[in-house]
Amino acid sequence: MHADDAYGGSHITQWLLETDSLEDFLQTLADAALELSHAEGAGVTLRRDGRPVTVVSAGPAAHKLDEKQYGQDDGPCLQALRTDAEVSVPDMLDERRWGDYPAYAVSCGIRSSFSLPIAAHTHTAGALNLYAAPPDAFRRTDLAALRSLAAQATGGIALAQRISDTQEFAEQLQTAMQSRSVIDQALGVVMGQRRCTAHEAFGILRSASQHRNIRLRELCTELITNLTGRPPATPELRPRP
Repeated sequence: MHADDAYGGSHITQWLLETDSLEDFLQTLADAALELSHAEGAGVTLRRDGRPVTVVSAGPAAHKLDEKQYGQDDGPCLQALRTDAEVSVPDMLDERRWGDYPAYAVSCGIRSSFSLPIAAHTHTAGALNLYAAPPDAFRRTDLAALRSLAAQATGGIALAQRISDTQEFAEQLQTAMQSRSVIDQALGVVMGQRRCTAHEAFGILRSASQHRNIRLRELCTELITNLTGRPPATPELRPRP
């Protein structure tokens, strides 16, 4: 089956709809890469808090080979992540890069590997890594299909980041609305007690918060709680179902 048929946009959209999390989506991609390449192991590495982590893997070889590279801070997986370039290793026995990693891979029964960059130049950059027992195992693999999978992983990560940013913005907006509501309630109290304007009431509250070295919202919450015997009501960003 051609890459455009097996791993085209409609297929990826179906995966996104059928998975509950980014991790599940990436696991589906790793499983597909393993099946497509007939490799012994496949995994997705992402950089988290400045450190590489294998977020998902398929087959027994991927995780331990990834961990070996993380331990020595070098290897084909990390090179693909850092350089935004594919890294192909036809035969580990002929490889002279990355210290003792090639010899370790051979001892694990792996002679060839192929790493593709994911989400390059972002704080969640990573790589799709494939490990195979025979030398030159990826010479006959449909690389276009693997590149499509890596591109879909990039898109999935970007979508997850956008959703996360949207949720964070919503939470910040909710907090801002709640703070404004509490301050407005306190302004009304001060205006009623002092018979002053809103501008004058705000100046009174701000001076009090600075004098006591507490945040304005905390001062207003305390004022209303002391006056009514309960904390002030705050609005919800979305109505409750």
